[in-house]
Amino acid sequence: MTESKQRPEAVTNGHKGALIPPSTSCSDDEPNAWSAPGSAAFDFRSDTVTTPTAAMLAATRNCTLQDDVFREDPTTNSLEAYVADMTGKEAGLFVISGTMGNQLSVRTALGGPPHSVLADARSHVYGWEAGGIASLSGALALPITPSNTHHLTLSDILTHAVTSTDTHYCPTRLISLENTLNGTILPLHDCAAISHWARAQTPPIHMHLDGARLWEAVAAGAGSLSAYCACFDSVTMCFSKGLGAPIGSIIVGGTPFIERARHVRKGLGGGLRQAGVVTASARVAVDETFLGDRLAATHRRARMVAEMWEGKGGRLVRPTETNMVWLDLEKEGWSGEMFVERGVREGVRLLGGRIVVHYQVCEEAVGRLGRVMDAVLDKGAEREGVGNGVGNGVGEEARGVMAPEME
Repeated sequence: MTESKQRPEAVTNGHKGALIPPSTSCSDDEPNAWSAPGSAAFDFRSDTVTTPTAAMLAATRNCTLQDDVFREDPTTNSLEAYVADMTGKEAGLFVISGTMGNQLSVRTALGGPPHSVLADARSHVYGWEAGGIASLSGALALPITPSNTHHLTLSDILTHAVTSTDTHYCPTRLISLENTLNGTILPLHDCAAISHWARAQTPPIHMHLDGARLWEAVAAGAGSLSAYCACFDSVTMCFSKGLGAPIGSIIVGGTPFIERARHVRKGLGGGLRQAGVVTASARVAVDETFLGDRLAATHRRARMVAEMWEGKGGRLVRPTETNMVWLDLEKEGWSGEMFVERGVREGVRLLGGRIVVHYQVCEEAVGRLGRVMDAVLDKGAEREGVGNGVGNGVGEEARGVMAPEME
């Protein structure tokens, strides 16, 4: 279906104080919010802003409504088995968010909580030691800056991993990598090298992948899902980032690992009853967005945005490898808030110099973004009223647009 032309003015639509364009549908008479991308078509803040589709709504209407805590829901069981098979793993576990998936994986792998500690409610160890049972029985994080400034390599891991048995040190028991990270790809051969070393240690070091956007790396041709996942003992993948489902992620791994993760999930309040109402949309997202090659088209549009910026004289902070374009605003003397304000005036939502392209972004939105770029690269000629709140409250509205956490 041909994208409809939008009215040039922006309107308030579903976000307090944010100016955004009207629905992207050809029809002004939409039956419900699932029928068209709406404001998502003009939103470059993140790929989490996609609007669930009519196909997802149809799948939800036809899903099963059994209890997932009892493992009786066919829609959910099918999704977990389906993605596990795609990734070459034995089992999968649906979770509400990528954060839950990562934290469940870390806790499951470390063999730590859930622990049972019985204590008098009045005791010192329970109430007077600054929560030490929780904080000191957890894990120490060792952040590493990649020496190549792009991605972690085995050399980085060898420099920082703790394999000593000296009781003064906290031994490395888990390596967590991320792919993609800031839109850039972790090469498969580096994953394999790190994995080979980690699994050769005594005891083996658990390999975890935050693969919230692993779909993007695969769509870019960096490797298959199964090839990447073979390097890791646990992998989390997001259904809402990029793929467009309204909610949810999945953990995949070996059966014993997933069984323990299911136990920990329950302890964290993550057990769902009629889970089919959310897992049905996730299945549609995998089939239509990932297997339907929509991500590859998104990458082409992201490269077009990057080329547009560079063609106008701008500089990129990072290479455009998947769906993220990083503009060097500082070089042009623009702050992130100024950039967001200009976007509000043109009817697009932005979040600093990180431009995230998703499959619902429309051609007209790219044109509006180009006008924002023109203002930035005009060396100040178009800055009047930008950055000082002038313009009928645009500055306040821009701050509302910037409020969400960057995902």
